[in-house]
Amino acid sequence: MVLVLAAQNDAQLAMLKDIPHVVGNDLAAFGQAMADAAVILHWSGDRELLRAVFLASPRVRWVHSRAAGLDTFLFPELVNSDVPLTNGSGVFSQSLAEFALAAILYFAKDFPRMLRNKAARRWEQFDVEEIAGQTVGIVGYGDIGRAVARRCHAMEMRVLALKRHPPEGGDPMVEKFYGPERLAELLGRSDYVVAAAPLTAETRHLISDAEFAAMKPSGVILNLGRGPVIDQAAMVRALSAKRIKGAALDVFEQEPIRPGDPIWRLENVFISPHCADNTRDWLNDAMQFFIKQYRRFKSGEELENVVNKRLGY
Repeated sequence: MVLVLAAQNDAQLAMLKDIPHVVGNDLAAFGQAMADAAVILHWSGDRELLRAVFLASPRVRWVHSRAAGLDTFLFPELVNSDVPLTNGSGVFSQSLAEFALAAILYFAKDFPRMLRNKAARRWEQFDVEEIAGQTVGIVGYGDIGRAVARRCHAMEMRVLALKRHPPEGGDPMVEKFYGPERLAELLGRSDYVVAAAPLTAETRHLISDAEFAAMKPSGVILNLGRGPVIDQAAMVRALSAKRIKGAALDVFEQEPIRPGDPIWRLENVFISPHCADNTRDWLNDAMQFFIKQYRRFKSGEELENVVNKRLGY
């Protein structure tokens, strides 16, 4: 039996027709099913509901989260248990990587200037940049980072990556790996910096005033992972003072951004309201991934995307 934390009218629930399940968005909805349930699918709902269902389900042997980011959902009882936790990492990476490439081209070709000139009906020729030969530094080389690297490498960009434990034998798409202690060096070499790290105690405000000072004045920062990995106040200071060229952001420290937030007024910021991975089929894809995982679980195969619960990713 699968306990599905979701609203009853969620369209993707129809995809579970061949899997025994109970759907609910409060503890009472699951009733006696919690006594024997083997799986919890955290499709939606807050951490407290997930915790309550988990504690009331003594036979649970696997928890799956639709989301890739887990910083707002982990709780001590799950972390300290032997129950494996998997997430939706990889389901959303392709669209996020396309957003990164679009943002790089947005600044390299100066699309804002083209749009301003069109609005003013002004014919003004100007120089643009080629991205081939430029350097992208990826901070957090997980599934999103690898998807970004594939696209940038195909565009003949040089790729640097920050990763605590670089893959043995390297990676053909990455020119050089850096450990966390060499972040400043990576930033200083990069024309574009892509933040794709998970949010943990170590990565919160990983990029702040000192890191923006280490970037090139012509550098552009992109955030595709978790908002608080970048110190947003420090970023606004760097952008306002033109210490860096620009920013392209899909995630923010506080969402939605408040109407009075100074980031709205900055012309050198490209804002996506946390929807760069919201493709037409993203929810269907997320459910298909769970169904694939469920089949592996039932057949005793190794699950994909098993999270290191103590690290949070």
